[in-house]
Amino acid sequence: MAERVYPSAKPIPNTALNSTGAAAASAFPATKAQLYGATRPAYRPSPLRKRSRRSLCCACCLWITLIIFILLFLAAAAGAIVYVIYRPHRPTFAVSGFKISSLNLTSNSHLITNININITTKNPNKKLIYIYNPTAISITTVKDEIFIGNGSVPSFVHRTKNTTLLKAAIRSNSNQPLDDVSASQLKSELKSKKGLNLKIELETKVKVKMDGLKSPKVGIRVTCDGIKATVPTGKTATSASVSNAKCEVDLRIKIWKWTF
Repeated sequence: MAERVYPSAKPIPNTALNSTGAAAASAFPATKAQLYGATRPAYRPSPLRKRSRRSLCCACCLWITLIIFILLFLAAAAGAIVYVIYRPHRPTFAVSGFKISSLNLTSNSHLITNININITTKNPNKKLIYIYNPTAISITTVKDEIFIGNGSVPSFVHRTKNTTLLKAAIRSNSNQPLDDVSASQLKSELKSKKGLNLKIELETKVKVKMDGLKSPKVGIRVTCDGIKATVPTGKTATSASVSNAKCEVDLRIKIWKWTF
């Protein structure tokens, strides 16, 4: 009697095999681990060069900041030492004389000015000497800042505990007429019975001498207001009232393109 042969399993489908002999992955569904691994980005370590550059920049910034603080501390310490030893004070200025010989406005808006002023300056320091450059002086009206005239004072040395009298002749530029607005405003102020309010400005550079040391030149501006002038009607000169005149001294420190 012949034996019957039964198949033991279903036939294996003809699937492509990879190089290792395993069935291709497309024959079976992907597992959760395979799906997670496919979506997860590959790990890429950051290069060490960027980290070293960042750390180098941070170190440079730290050292620069530290150096700036040290320089500021040394400057403050030096300033404190100078103040304790020398007790520096600013020079004082005062208008002691203001005589007007002529202050007229012609029909063609030319201003004719002939003014002589005296300015008294004091050096209150016991150990500091001021060395002044030539000083430029200008006079303007307080209300509209109309230019009246200008002059100058030669350079001088202001020694300790000394009072110096500065004399200047103020003249206007008769070749340059005033504009119509300024001429009209000045005419109304000249006719006013209250007088003409004027302002004096002095601008120069000064060097400070401390024993054998000399500082760099520093610009200063002196502004004196409160001057009440009366215009002479004849040939006799008039003196302006300077009893209420006050002068302020401001340092003009220039750093690069800015002036403080």
